[in-house]
Amino acid sequence: MAIRGVIFDYGMVLSKPADHAAHEQMIAASGLPREEFDRLYWRHRHSYDLGMKGPDWWQKVASDAHTAFTQEQIDNLIESDILMWTSLNEEMLGWVVALQNAGLRTAILSNMVWEILGYMRQEFGWLTHFQQQTWSCELGIGKPDPAIYLHTCEKLGTEPSETLFIDDKPENTAGAEKVGLYAIQFSSVEQLRRELAARGLQDGLPVPGVATDSVQVEADA
Repeated sequence: MAIRGVIFDYGMVLSKPADHAAHEQMIAASGLPREEFDRLYWRHRHSYDLGMKGPDWWQKVASDAHTAFTQEQIDNLIESDILMWTSLNEEMLGWVVALQNAGLRTAILSNMVWEILGYMRQEFGWLTHFQQQTWSCELGIGKPDPAIYLHTCEKLGTEPSETLFIDDKPENTAGAEKVGLYAIQFSSVEQLRRELAARGLQDGLPVPGVATDSVQVEADA
């Protein structure tokens, strides 16, 4: 069956890897040793993705470190966290536009926190061109829960068997495959192009990373 819809993860697919300068700013704002900060940052991140508010989540991080953050620290941490995850992968966004222009249905399915989502909706006008946006913080469920993939396909108007899902995490692509989607673990545009061809999924789709120079993706359009 031909691919009719493509569902994209946001982080590390439509966005670039974590911004180093913003990461350094977060560590400095926390006052914690680097290794401890990085360990605690991820410990309860899924709770944040499922709808916990930023100030509450950062105080949970602080509690695990046997300290407390001031309001000023929390404001700085949230600001740096936003900056860390909002540098865009223009080449992938170019492919999104090419897919949309070719008549493919497109969606975003992302484990996302409220504060970053708020910034994205304010600054990234291109979000409105997706037929479906699925954000874990709004639903209270996240990848790799089977329900979130099925919800996204239903809202997108495609069957799992005619839908491609692209994500950087193996547990998320495995979750998508369990409910019948085609799934590719993303690491680069070149790797995506090779895998689409190798799996016979390229037919009828624009080629990732090819002839996208003329596509203008306006972050604030």
